Amino acid sequence: MTLDPDNAVRIEQLRKERDANFKDVVNEAIRLGLDQMATPARQRERFATIPLDCGKPLFHGPDDLKQIIAELDEEDDRRRLGRP
Repeated sequence: MTLDPDNAVRIEQLRKERDANFKDVVNEAIRLGLDQMATPARQRERFATIPLDCGKPLFHGPDDLKQIIAELDEEDDRRRLGRP
């Protein structure tokens, strides 16, 4: 068996960290990988997000959004000119 260089480095790091022999680390890695490959995707842990209620939207369409942008631009211009 020939290992790819990146896998050989990872195996060697694990071997040193665990103070184990090469054969044991390789067999454990193969066993874990095969176990994971044998588990159907639908039985693996699913990722879920928690919904967040952000309240009502500040605009209801493109025209409202354009108005909000115009107001923000106006406020920015006033701030730059030093006007209230």
